[in-house]
Amino acid sequence: MTASTIAPLGTDARSPRLPAPRGPLSEAVVTAFARAPLGEASSPMITAAREAGRRASIDAFGEDLQLTLYLCYELHYQGFSGVDPAWEWDPELLRLRGSMERHFLRALRERTPGGSDVGAAVDGLLTEPVDAFGVSHHLRDGGELWQMREYAAHRSIYHLKEADPQAWVIPRLRGRAKAALVAVEFDEYGGGRAEAMHSRLFADMLEELDLDPRYGRYLDLVPARMLAIVNMMSLFGLHRALRGAMVGHFASVEITSAPGSARLARALERLGASPRATRFYTEHIEADAVHEQVLRRDVIGALLEREPELAADVVLGIQATDLLEDRLGDHLLRCWQAGRSSLLRPLPALPRS
Repeated sequence: MTASTIAPLGTDARSPRLPAPRGPLSEAVVTAFARAPLGEASSPMITAAREAGRRASIDAFGEDLQLTLYLCYELHYQGFSGVDPAWEWDPELLRLRGSMERHFLRALRERTPGGSDVGAAVDGLLTEPVDAFGVSHHLRDGGELWQMREYAAHRSIYHLKEADPQAWVIPRLRGRAKAALVAVEFDEYGGGRAEAMHSRLFADMLEELDLDPRYGRYLDLVPARMLAIVNMMSLFGLHRALRGAMVGHFASVEITSAPGSARLARALERLGASPRATRFYTEHIEADAVHEQVLRRDVIGALLEREPELAADVVLGIQATDLLEDRLGDHLLRCWQAGRSSLLRPLPALPRS
């Protein structure tokens, strides 16, 4: 390999491009990322943004804070094209991230009922109300292709790195809980086969829907309600103190996934999608039904046997996931019922055949 074939650090074209800012916090970070970090004497703009954030009443669920959090967290995943990877551990940026995390976590706690009855929280996930109607019901019963494509664009922000945020919790667990969670993660990563990784299957679906399968491609279009879901995962995963919340979140996703996946697979079939497009969801129907049992018995059960004091955090993870998913679902249905895009800007129209 010659030197000319090696991309400089932080300029990997496979990493996503930085999105446009959505307010003063994200503008400060995007601007700072154009330069190399300076350690303790890092960008004065980041310092100023942190101080302004302390004084201002910034919406914990708003576009500016959620995009800024996402920018900070993404440095721990694939980074951004042209951004020096040394920003990942820049002290001033971490201080800014910490202040936003505290604001976000406080808002999650304030908007969820709380409690420490894990059994009741899990039982609430096991049975759907007979009158339940959400995004997957809408798409199955009469959703249009443009709505299915928008839904895929929203979810691409997570599913193209599916299971990565949850992997952060592995070294924070011990014994049976760790072993069981790793078994679930092994399935998420295709059982060791790259072509069967769930992130790969989602990319295949994007291609079949005439969408761009590149990682982070739709970050500029996805609103804060979707970003908040992924940010919650990163928040729970990156903080050892929140390991119980991450387990609760993971259990919530796995327990509720199979019925929704079945509806979404039927939606794609109704819209004439190919088996390559539906495979992402059909894979989740059976796999997540098994994962539900593993998460309930071997992960949550074993975790609380060893650390019963984490019960309230497990409940937080379940309730926060429900809160943020409901907020996103309400947004999608409200926009679609009004005949308008749920993204910040509509996707390009499909070419007419």
